[in-house]
Amino acid sequence: MRALAEPCLIWFTRGQGRITVGGLTRGYGAHNAIFIPAGVMHGFDVGPQSHGSVVFFGRDCPFTLPDTPQHLRIRDATPQAELTGLVEAVLRELDGSRPAGMRAAELYLGLIGVWLERQTVLQTNEAQSSDAARRLVARYSALLERDFRLGQGVADYAQELGVTPTHLTRVCRTTCGRAALDLLQDRRLYEARRLLAETDAPVKEISETLGFTSPAYFTRAFHARIGKTPSDFRKAG
Repeated sequence: MRALAEPCLIWFTRGQGRITVGGLTRGYGAHNAIFIPAGVMHGFDVGPQSHGSVVFFGRDCPFTLPDTPQHLRIRDATPQAELTGLVEAVLRELDGSRPAGMRAAELYLGLIGVWLERQTVLQTNEAQSSDAARRLVARYSALLERDFRLGQGVADYAQELGVTPTHLTRVCRTTCGRAALDLLQDRRLYEARRLLAETDAPVKEISETLGFTSPAYFTRAFHARIGKTPSDFRKAG
């Protein structure tokens, strides 16, 4: 564990391990960028396959940098290539003999600061969007559990949640890999299977209890999802 008097950016391009920054330990992998402000204690394991670069911004850094540690997982090839190219440009200027090399290196450091700011904003927005999506699907699930017997469609639930059916379906696919209609139908048909197996209620009554528009529609929906008609399912049980 150590703390530096200047901010730095660690850019892992290969391998994996664990890094502790400010008392928080997380795993890192290829194309992870970890920004550490000056004075923040940190330390990390370096495995035999680990490879990367550390960029130091200097004690009197004139650039705008984050005030808090950042752990950025860069999944897209374009920003990966951008950062790698900027780090290589700094090295070329420092190792070369061209005029104004030090000033050019400092300017490239400024661009790295811009890259860092952009990626921090993007990933913060993604995290907030992901949190909002999880909250929306949780609310949808709660409404399903409360009202799945009422025969409402996805559009009805979406209206109650204040979103469009398309958005609700998209968010459900993102968070759990299933469409909003699939979740609704699965909940209704699970209850149908339970009633068929555990009660003697007629198929027509079960259909009405679960809000299907008709016994025929219930039978078609049940057969399409379960592979048997409700009557055959009850006989098999």
